Amino acid sequence: MDMTNKDIKFLEIRYLNGPSIWTYRPVIEAVVDIGELEDFPSNKIPGFYERLKTMLPSLIEHRCSYGERGGFLRRLEEGTWPAHILEHVTLELQNLAGLPGGFGKAREAGPRGVYKVVVRAWQEDVTRAALFEARQLVLAAMADRPFDVHASIAKLAELVDAHYLGPSTACIVEAADMRKIPYIRLLRSGNLVQLGHGAALRRIWTAETDQTSAIAVGISHDKDLTKTLLENCGVPVPEGREVDSPEDAWEAAQDIGLPVCVKPLDANHGRGVFIDIKTREEIEKAYAAALEEGNGVIVERSIPGNEHRLLVIGGKLIAANRGDAAQITGDGKSTVRELVETQINCDPRRGVSENHPLAKIDMDPAVHINLARQNLTPDSIPDAGRKVLIQRNANHEFDVTDAVHPETAEIAALATRIVGLDIAGIDLVCQDISKPLAEQGGAIVEVNAGPGLLMHLKPGVGKPRPVGQAIVDHLFADGNGRIPVVGVTGSYGKTTVCRLVARLLSISGKRTGLACSDGLFIDRRLLEKGDRANWDAAHRTLLNRAVEAAVFENGSDTILESGVAYDRCQVGVITNIDPARHIGRRYTNTPEQVFNIMRTQIDLVLKEGAAVLNAREPMLIDMIPLCDGEIILFADDPDLAAISAHQKHGGRAVFVRHGHIMLADHQGETKLVSLEDVPLCQESGENGQPAAQTENVLAAVAAAWALGLSHDVMRIGIETFLPD
Repeated sequence: MDMTNKDIKFLEIRYLNGPSIWTYRPVIEAVVDIGELEDFPSNKIPGFYERLKTMLPSLIEHRCSYGERGGFLRRLEEGTWPAHILEHVTLELQNLAGLPGGFGKAREAGPRGVYKVVVRAWQEDVTRAALFEARQLVLAAMADRPFDVHASIAKLAELVDAHYLGPSTACIVEAADMRKIPYIRLLRSGNLVQLGHGAALRRIWTAETDQTSAIAVGISHDKDLTKTLLENCGVPVPEGREVDSPEDAWEAAQDIGLPVCVKPLDANHGRGVFIDIKTREEIEKAYAAALEEGNGVIVERSIPGNEHRLLVIGGKLIAANRGDAAQITGDGKSTVRELVETQINCDPRRGVSENHPLAKIDMDPAVHINLARQNLTPDSIPDAGRKVLIQRNANHEFDVTDAVHPETAEIAALATRIVGLDIAGIDLVCQDISKPLAEQGGAIVEVNAGPGLLMHLKPGVGKPRPVGQAIVDHLFADGNGRIPVVGVTGSYGKTTVCRLVARLLSISGKRTGLACSDGLFIDRRLLEKGDRANWDAAHRTLLNRAVEAAVFENGSDTILESGVAYDRCQVGVITNIDPARHIGRRYTNTPEQVFNIMRTQIDLVLKEGAAVLNAREPMLIDMIPLCDGEIILFADDPDLAAISAHQKHGGRAVFVRHGHIMLADHQGETKLVSLEDVPLCQESGENGQPAAQTENVLAAVAAAWALGLSHDVMRIGIETFLPD
């Protein structure tokens, strides 16, 4: 069977950067046309099953609809269509490139051979590339053509390294997600992330936060100033001083007493640090090398023992690791340089990316000094069995958090406060971390801003520490980073409801952002004119620190084309549903599909929030069981069966009785205002039916009630809101 001319064509590829009809997470939605392949499910293509399984043996882990290991391969063997296969291969390529697994779907779009393929997009560029690679791989497997799977994965892995969050930042984001704190990545590539929304937001850049003082960072970079401040407050630090020449360095060393440590004045992460220096020649070489790494040089007493890194977050010791020496063993044949590569740098934990907790060892001046003491050079060939020291304190891989003496933990926290950092990596040297520093002559040698977290997440020995959780708890000791968010969707009346809810929130004293078809507003100030009922305007509103509450209009097209800008909302409103208004748009063909679009707004309501639904709409009544939060119904008729049943079970409702807007709950009915005093309700309806605007007012009042606004605020707001 000739499959060489068969193709899978992409008709559209769309990034849904937020909750959508598919899932709560960002996805890539591709509309694909498989053409003639509609007549060729996988079981009708000779050898395809075997070839694909050989190309990607890890597909065995995909459970698919059978819910068991090997489920997808079973579907493949029984017969499934290319769109479904494309979904699974895309997800697996992403996974092999270093991203977590994720959501995937393949569904018929309507026209014969046209499907929607949806896959979790951890990072848009990576997922787009994975989708194209998956297409090429699937077509190659069908046509029995060669395909370099390893090269494809390597290319995607490079994109992951370039664009995806680093592991340290990712652990903070994951911890925020576990606490239901929303997050927004602020750079397409890079680790600047916003946690929370609007006035409740915080920002992180790996281990630096918006609470990290620039002055404190500057102090931590000046090692001499840091030492002075610590010493003045009674923190043990090694004796030493700044020097300005090799001769001055030797004089300082003689005054202090050999051995000494020579290091840059302002470098970080241990670069250019030489410890246990014992001769004038070594000091002069170390001075020159240290000067290249910074703007000055310090000579200080060498402290006996191992270097330890203590991580302090929000004034508390969270994690501690001990450093250890890196050494090689001679084999009588290989040079020191070669042995470093084969015995040390081959460790998969060593590398140059953020995913590597240990750095590769270079033949830098510190290594040369250590080798010279052993009468060796990088090109020497050590005798078989000879142990050769390469670096002292090269591996911070031993977790010792539980062994840190309480006094030492307090000293580390004190050092952090003295410098002024909220998150710090404290480097101290001592022989036994379980004993007080004073007993063993230990001392703090550096205070580092923006400390690395990976060593605590992936220690070589010992258990990982919850450093991401500690940072999130530090930033959000109270609250969850959320502001009140109200989302409004439906077929008609959305804009009016949005503007009225925003007005009520503003009157209540909250600076309110509004993105709707009339424009983008902060309170009553128009920032952008025109239709702003879209993802971009809502997204920018959530980035604004001035915004204390937000109201967003979400039309069906917005939900289908870009997803919703927020992960969850306090109140979700659906005004009404007219399926005919939506069928025919973006492969929406049935009322059931319209239902799924609209329910997206209800799916996003927080457990402590509320959905506001029109009791006249049977389709909306069917959504009641789907909501995690409370349900508040509204209607102009208090005698509707849905209203009566809802009230019977203790539910809240807003309706009109005897010409008044009423608030009804388990305690009874409360009169809010006469319709005659509400300008919007004076617009007449058609054929004797109640005015459509009355329902809009009721929806807005129900939303305000769900937000806990006072009756006075609701009354004043709707009495003074004029249609325009």
